[in-house]
Amino acid sequence: MDDTPNIARVARLLADAARTRIVWTLIDGSARPAGELAYHAGISAQSASAHLTKLVAGGLLGVEAKGRHRYFRIANTEVACMIESMAALASGTELGLPRCLGSVRSPTEAFMYARTCYDHLAGEIAVGVLASMTKAHWLRRKGAELVATRLGEEQLRAIGVDLPSAQGERRVFARPCADLTQRQPHLGGALGTHMLRLYVDQSWIVRSPKSRIVSVTSKGNEMFRKLLELG
Repeated sequence: MDDTPNIARVARLLADAARTRIVWTLIDGSARPAGELAYHAGISAQSASAHLTKLVAGGLLGVEAKGRHRYFRIANTEVACMIESMAALASGTELGLPRCLGSVRSPTEAFMYARTCYDHLAGEIAVGVLASMTKAHWLRRKGAELVATRLGEEQLRAIGVDLPSAQGERRVFARPCADLTQRQPHLGGALGTHMLRLYVDQSWIVRSPKSRIVSVTSKGNEMFRKLLELG
Protein backbone atom coordinates (compact mmCIF):
# COMPACT_ATOMS: atom_id res chain seq x y z
CA MET A 1 0.00 0.00 0.00
CA ASP A 2 1.42 3.39 -1.05
CA ASP A 3 1.04 5.90 1.80
CA THR A 4 2.83 8.75 -0.01
CA PRO A 5 0.90 12.03 0.46
CA ASN A 6 -0.55 13.42 -2.75
CA ILE A 7 1.79 16.39 -2.84
CA ALA A 8 1.51 16.49 -6.62
CA ARG A 9 -2.17 17.47 -6.36
CA VAL A 10 -1.33 20.57 -4.34
CA ALA A 11 1.67 21.32 -6.55
CA ARG A 12 -0.52 21.25 -9.66
CA LEU A 13 -2.92 23.74 -8.09
CA LEU A 14 -0.09 26.22 -7.46
CA ALA A 15 1.79 25.54 -10.71
CA ASP A 16 -0.42 28.02 -12.56
CA ALA A 17 0.82 31.64 -12.33
CA ALA A 18 -2.69 33.11 -12.09
CA ARG A 19 -3.63 30.83 -9.19
CA THR A 20 -0.36 31.69 -7.47
CA ARG A 21 -1.14 35.40 -7.76
CA ILE A 22 -4.62 34.77 -6.35
CA VAL A 23 -3.42 32.95 -3.23
CA TRP A 24 -0.60 35.45 -2.70
CA THR A 25 -3.11 38.31 -2.80
CA LEU A 26 -4.95 36.58 0.06
CA ILE A 27 -1.88 35.88 2.22
CA ASP A 28 -2.76 38.89 4.39
CA GLY A 29 -5.79 36.98 5.72
CA SER A 30 -8.32 39.09 3.85
CA ALA A 31 -11.49 37.89 2.13
CA ARG A 32 -11.98 39.29 -1.37
CA PRO A 33 -14.55 38.96 -4.17
CA ALA A 34 -13.76 37.22 -7.44
CA GLY A 35 -13.64 40.47 -9.42
CA GLU A 36 -10.93 41.94 -7.21
CA LEU A 37 -8.90 38.72 -7.37
CA ALA A 38 -9.24 38.68 -11.16
CA TYR A 39 -7.81 42.21 -11.26
CA HIS A 40 -4.83 41.31 -9.07
CA ALA A 41 -4.15 38.16 -11.10
CA GLY A 42 -4.41 40.04 -14.40
CA ILE A 43 -7.03 37.70 -15.83
CA SER A 44 -10.65 37.86 -16.97
CA ALA A 45 -13.56 37.32 -14.58
CA GLN A 46 -14.47 34.09 -16.38
CA SER A 47 -10.93 32.75 -16.04
CA ALA A 48 -10.79 33.78 -12.37
CA SER A 49 -14.03 31.90 -11.70
CA ALA A 50 -12.55 28.70 -13.09
CA HIS A 51 -9.32 29.09 -11.09
CA LEU A 52 -11.21 29.88 -7.88
CA THR A 53 -13.40 26.81 -8.32
CA LYS A 54 -10.26 24.64 -8.51
CA LEU A 55 -8.64 26.30 -5.49
CA VAL A 56 -11.76 25.85 -3.37
CA ALA A 57 -12.24 22.23 -4.47
CA GLY A 58 -8.56 21.59 -3.72
CA GLY A 59 -8.91 22.88 -0.16
CA LEU A 60 -6.60 25.87 -0.54
CA LEU A 61 -9.33 28.51 -0.42
CA GLY A 62 -12.56 28.88 1.49
CA VAL A 63 -15.58 30.84 0.28
CA GLU A 64 -18.46 32.57 2.04
CA ALA A 65 -21.53 34.29 0.71
CA LYS A 66 -22.40 37.82 1.79
CA GLY A 67 -25.60 38.92 0.17
CA ARG A 68 -25.25 38.53 -3.58
CA HIS A 69 -21.47 38.30 -3.46
CA ARG A 70 -19.02 35.53 -2.63
CA TYR A 71 -15.78 36.25 -0.83
CA PHE A 72 -12.72 34.04 -1.03
CA ARG A 73 -9.96 33.63 1.53
CA ILE A 74 -7.15 31.20 2.33
CA ALA A 75 -8.71 28.11 3.87
CA ASN A 76 -6.70 27.98 7.09
CA THR A 77 -3.40 28.79 8.75
CA GLU A 78 -1.82 25.51 7.58
CA VAL A 79 -2.39 26.52 3.96
CA ALA A 80 -1.06 30.02 4.67
CA CYS A 81 2.13 28.65 6.24
CA MET A 82 2.64 26.34 3.28
CA ILE A 83 2.33 29.24 0.84
CA GLU A 84 4.64 31.47 2.86
CA SER A 85 7.17 28.61 3.10
CA MET A 86 7.08 28.06 -0.65
CA ALA A 87 7.50 31.80 -1.22
CA ALA A 88 10.52 31.84 1.10
CA LEU A 89 12.04 28.90 -0.76
CA ALA A 90 11.39 30.55 -4.12
CA SER A 91 12.84 33.92 -3.07
CA GLY A 92 16.04 32.53 -1.56
CA THR A 93 16.32 35.73 0.46
CA GLU A 94 18.73 35.63 3.39
CA LEU A 95 18.74 38.53 5.78
CA GLY A 96 19.88 38.93 9.33
CA LEU A 97 17.99 39.20 12.61
CA PRO A 98 16.31 42.37 13.91
CA ARG A 99 17.99 45.74 13.76
CA CYS A 100 17.49 48.23 16.57
CA LEU A 101 13.84 48.98 17.16
CA GLY A 102 12.68 52.13 15.44
CA SER A 103 15.41 52.12 12.76
CA VAL A 104 13.12 51.22 9.83
CA ARG A 105 13.01 53.82 7.06
CA SER A 106 12.00 52.62 3.59
CA PRO A 107 8.86 50.63 2.67
CA THR A 108 11.09 47.66 1.82
CA GLU A 109 12.73 47.79 5.25
CA ALA A 110 9.31 48.15 6.87
CA PHE A 111 8.04 45.03 5.05
CA MET A 112 11.06 43.02 6.14
CA TYR A 113 10.84 44.33 9.69
CA ALA A 114 7.20 43.73 10.69
CA ARG A 115 4.23 42.51 8.70
CA THR A 116 1.43 39.98 8.95
CA CYS A 117 1.57 36.46 7.56
CA TYR A 118 -2.10 35.47 7.32
CA ASP A 119 -3.16 35.60 11.01
CA HIS A 120 0.20 36.00 12.78
CA LEU A 121 3.17 38.36 12.85
CA ALA A 122 6.12 37.92 10.49
CA GLY A 123 9.35 39.69 9.65
CA GLU A 124 12.55 40.44 11.53
CA ILE A 125 10.86 41.35 14.79
CA ALA A 126 8.67 38.21 14.78
CA VAL A 127 11.67 35.99 14.07
CA GLY A 128 13.51 37.62 16.96
CA VAL A 129 10.59 37.13 19.35
CA LEU A 130 10.32 33.41 18.58
CA ALA A 131 14.09 32.97 18.97
CA SER A 132 14.01 34.74 22.35
CA MET A 133 11.00 32.79 23.62
CA THR A 134 12.70 29.53 22.67
CA LYS A 135 16.03 30.52 24.22
CA ALA A 136 14.27 31.58 27.43
CA HIS A 137 12.54 28.16 27.57
CA TRP A 138 9.03 29.50 27.15
CA LEU A 139 8.61 27.12 24.21
CA ARG A 140 10.25 23.83 23.35
CA ARG A 141 10.27 21.64 20.29
CA LYS A 142 8.04 18.59 20.09
CA GLY A 143 8.59 17.08 16.67
CA ALA A 144 7.59 19.63 14.05
CA GLU A 145 5.56 21.61 16.59
CA LEU A 146 6.19 23.78 19.62
CA VAL A 147 4.71 23.40 23.11
CA ALA A 148 4.71 25.82 26.01
CA THR A 149 6.74 24.91 29.08
CA ARG A 150 5.33 25.55 32.56
CA LEU A 151 7.45 28.72 32.70
CA GLY A 152 6.20 29.69 29.28
CA GLU A 153 2.58 29.25 30.26
CA GLU A 154 3.09 31.49 33.29
CA GLN A 155 4.88 34.18 31.30
CA LEU A 156 2.47 34.13 28.36
CA ARG A 157 -0.45 34.61 30.74
CA ALA A 158 1.47 37.41 32.47
CA ILE A 159 1.79 39.44 29.26
CA GLY A 160 -1.90 38.95 28.49
CA VAL A 161 -2.13 35.98 26.12
CA ASP A 162 -5.45 34.11 26.33
CA LEU A 163 -3.65 30.79 26.71
CA PRO A 164 -6.68 28.54 27.42
CA SER A 165 -8.31 29.72 24.19
CA ALA A 166 -5.12 29.16 22.21
CA GLN A 167 -4.64 25.69 23.67
CA GLY A 168 -8.30 24.82 23.15
CA GLU A 169 -8.37 25.47 19.42
CA ARG A 170 -8.74 22.49 17.10
CA ARG A 171 -5.47 23.09 15.30
CA VAL A 172 -1.76 23.09 16.01
CA PHE A 173 -1.03 25.12 19.14
CA ALA A 174 2.32 26.50 17.96
CA ARG A 175 4.88 25.79 15.30
CA PRO A 176 7.68 27.48 13.38
CA CYS A 177 6.50 29.12 10.15
CA ALA A 178 9.09 29.83 7.45
CA ASP A 179 9.64 33.57 7.07
CA LEU A 180 9.70 35.05 3.57
CA THR A 181 12.59 37.41 4.26
CA GLN A 182 14.55 35.71 7.03
CA ARG A 183 16.76 32.67 7.48
CA GLN A 184 14.85 31.62 10.62
CA PRO A 185 11.13 31.03 11.33
CA HIS A 186 8.53 33.13 13.08
CA LEU A 187 5.71 31.83 15.28
CA GLY A 188 2.67 30.26 13.63
CA GLY A 189 -0.25 28.19 14.84
CA ALA A 190 -2.93 29.18 17.34
CA LEU A 191 -0.40 30.84 19.65
CA GLY A 192 0.86 33.00 16.78
CA THR A 193 -2.72 34.13 16.13
CA HIS A 194 -3.33 34.99 19.77
CA MET A 195 0.00 36.81 20.03
CA LEU A 196 -0.93 38.99 17.04
CA ARG A 197 -4.30 39.67 18.66
CA LEU A 198 -2.46 40.73 21.82
CA TYR A 199 -0.15 43.04 19.87
CA VAL A 200 -3.13 44.76 18.24
CA ASP A 201 -5.47 44.86 21.27
CA GLN A 202 -2.78 46.25 23.57
CA SER A 203 -1.56 48.74 20.95
CA TRP A 204 1.88 47.28 20.43
CA ILE A 205 1.29 47.51 16.69
CA VAL A 206 -1.10 49.22 14.29
CA ARG A 207 -2.24 47.33 11.22
CA SER A 208 -2.47 48.99 7.81
CA PRO A 209 -5.80 48.69 5.96
CA LYS A 210 -4.02 48.49 2.60
CA SER A 211 -0.87 46.51 3.34
CA ARG A 212 0.56 43.58 5.30
CA ILE A 213 3.03 46.00 6.88
CA VAL A 214 2.37 46.89 10.54
CA SER A 215 3.66 49.89 12.48
CA VAL A 216 5.23 49.36 15.90
CA THR A 217 4.05 51.96 18.44
CA SER A 218 6.13 53.52 21.21
CA LYS A 219 4.56 51.08 23.67
CA GLY A 220 5.30 48.27 21.23
CA ASN A 221 8.95 49.30 21.00
CA GLU A 222 9.23 48.98 24.77
CA MET A 223 7.34 45.68 25.01
CA PHE A 224 9.06 44.03 22.05
CA ARG A 225 12.44 45.06 23.43
CA LYS A 226 11.59 43.17 26.62
CA LEU A 227 10.64 40.07 24.63
CA LEU A 228 13.75 40.30 22.46
CA GLU A 229 15.94 40.50 25.55
CA LEU A 230 14.48 37.37 27.17
CA GLY A 231 17.36 35.17 26.09
